[in-house]
Amino acid sequence: MMDWNKLLSSRRYQPGNTITMFHSHDRSQFQRDYDRLIFSSPFRRLQNKTQVFPLPGNIFVHNRLTHSLEVASVGRSLGNKIAQFVKTKEILEHPEILEEIGTIVSTACLAHDLGNPPFGHSGEEAISYFFIEGEGQYLKKLLTDEEWADISHFEGNANAFRLLTHSFNGRRPGGYTMTFTTLASIVKYPFESKASLKGHKYGFFQSEKEIYKEVAEELGIIQLSEKPLQYVRHPLVYLVEAADDICYQIMDIEDSHKLKILSYEETTKILLNFYDKEADKEDLKTIARTFKIVTDKNEYIAFLRAGIINKLINACADIFCQNYEAIMNGTFKGSLISHLSGTNKIAYEACTEVAYSRIYHTNIVTQIQIAGFKILATILKEYIDAVLKPETYYARNILSIMPEQYKVHKDDSIYTKIQTVTDYVSGMTDSYALNLYRKIKGIELPEIR
Repeated sequence: MMDWNKLLSSRRYQPGNTITMFHSHDRSQFQRDYDRLIFSSPFRRLQNKTQVFPLPGNIFVHNRLTHSLEVASVGRSLGNKIAQFVKTKEILEHPEILEEIGTIVSTACLAHDLGNPPFGHSGEEAISYFFIEGEGQYLKKLLTDEEWADISHFEGNANAFRLLTHSFNGRRPGGYTMTFTTLASIVKYPFESKASLKGHKYGFFQSEKEIYKEVAEELGIIQLSEKPLQYVRHPLVYLVEAADDICYQIMDIEDSHKLKILSYEETTKILLNFYDKEADKEDLKTIARTFKIVTDKNEYIAFLRAGIINKLINACADIFCQNYEAIMNGTFKGSLISHLSGTNKIAYEACTEVAYSRIYHTNIVTQIQIAGFKILATILKEYIDAVLKPETYYARNILSIMPEQYKVHKDDSIYTKIQTVTDYVSGMTDSYALNLYRKIKGIELPEIR
């Protein structure tokens, strides 16, 4: 069984530094992690990355930034609940560190989408498609099987771990030098790409494999296999995942109402389905009283949504506590949300069905996906060609506008050069990628200002 005395470590991933301290001035190390992410450029860029719907015109819907902030809020609540439970189950050498679980989960929630490319959920597919079926297919023969598995199935989760730990050009060693516990808490799939089912969903690239191994050993995370490298999850990962599952599913329904994809009547029916007529009788009375007072339809939907999120937080916390030993032993299967029961389970599954049948395949979402495929494929081709053959006149020019942190070196391996391009592309905002595409294609020329 994993041990909280090891799982909650304030030691930072900082090559060459072995000093461990809990407090720094008036903030704990985990609070410093949170602040470091909030003020970081990758986090700020999330405001211009699509979540599901295109970035807003007159109607403001969620982008990656607002989604991450909401997930962090839910994650903090889940973390605080579990901290109180763990207090009753375990005796720790430094029990005050349990108070930091809410902060750790909240910080990991802020980071969970940092590695995702522009253009929403299709961005990862677009990058993978370029290598598997697009113009990047020829690169397979130049890479090892493990490297090709990374490149051909681009994974935002693994990229978030890389973003936080990789020493980019001109940056300090250790990336953002986060605590080991925060880093482990964002790794939803703690294994390399070769261990993933059909090449999808994994937690770290070959380039960060040894870093994750160091993190796991420091925290006493149970290892399942060496080749391919595979571990069980850090227990707090389940809370980060649950916070994300709760938010994106419920908030997509609310956004769809604002965009008139779902009618007011449909939306209220979907949300009210979370309440059992007998078990939630008092809650339904409160909702009925509120309905008589609140006449603004958007406000009423928001009121329902808030109650449901609270309901799901309590349900997921209960599931964690009920399955505590399996989680700590690494034998728990699935996500917390997949273990919902009763009304919550039926209503959540109905939300999922509506999302896939009515929301994720609307014309406006599909158009963004099509555009994203074209834009990302073009940028990938131009820059990969340039980093592999940098001596040409065109390559020198196109590489000159690449930010310094992504510059490649002559002695870098082909894998590293390709990965540097995917670092650059995945870090782009929607508008940056679109503008660069236009310039590359000669559709738009820069203006002198």
